[in-house]
Amino acid sequence: MTAPTQPHAAGFVLAGGASSRMGRDKAQLVFGGKPLVERTLAILREAGLTATIAGARGPLEQLAHFGPVIADAEPGLGPLGGICTALASTSARLAVFLTVDAPFLPFGLIRFLLDHARLTSRSVTLASLGGKAQSFPVVLDRSILPFLQSELGAGRAACMRAFLAAAAASGESPSLLPVEWLLQSGQVAHPGGLPVAHWFLNLNSAADLTIAERILRGDRVI
Repeated sequence: MTAPTQPHAAGFVLAGGASSRMGRDKAQLVFGGKPLVERTLAILREAGLTATIAGARGPLEQLAHFGPVIADAEPGLGPLGGICTALASTSARLAVFLTVDAPFLPFGLIRFLLDHARLTSRSVTLASLGGKAQSFPVVLDRSILPFLQSELGAGRAACMRAFLAAAAASGESPSLLPVEWLLQSGQVAHPGGLPVAHWFLNLNSAADLTIAERILRGDRVI
């Protein structure tokens, strides 16, 4: 476990999803010999961050042995509800959010996004792949919490829409970093050598899990 080296920032794993397509709780789904929540927390810790589970479903003690847990202030509001609760709980200026079902994200990408957010003072920092902005991982400045809460209160719970609206309310556009450029320029690499096309794979269904297991074995996956 890497000791936290980012005192200005906090890391959170969003683990409150319904997992309806998977048919079981994804947080404790074993993948490659470890529960997904353990793998995702490790990404944050390897990036030098404290790691907290946000928006856990069910009894909190089921996840508490993996790390600190914060329950949603208002359950049932989706990932944005978990983000708002987490931002309200921390005194750190910056917060990094990952979903529990993305085990292939390299910790170097988290570090780069965080460093970029700190240096540019942008309120929303995201990565893009193939020209498309990825909702997670995301680095958020705690100052935009009121704008995110406003979106949530208005029933607009889609994360990307809320990020864009909060940035606009702060007089900015999100900072968007193409991962292809980061890889080609040597700024970010995957510790397991995985192609960038696999980094953002979300394990939403049994079919996704099968693909991820093939990737983990080193099989060719198109």
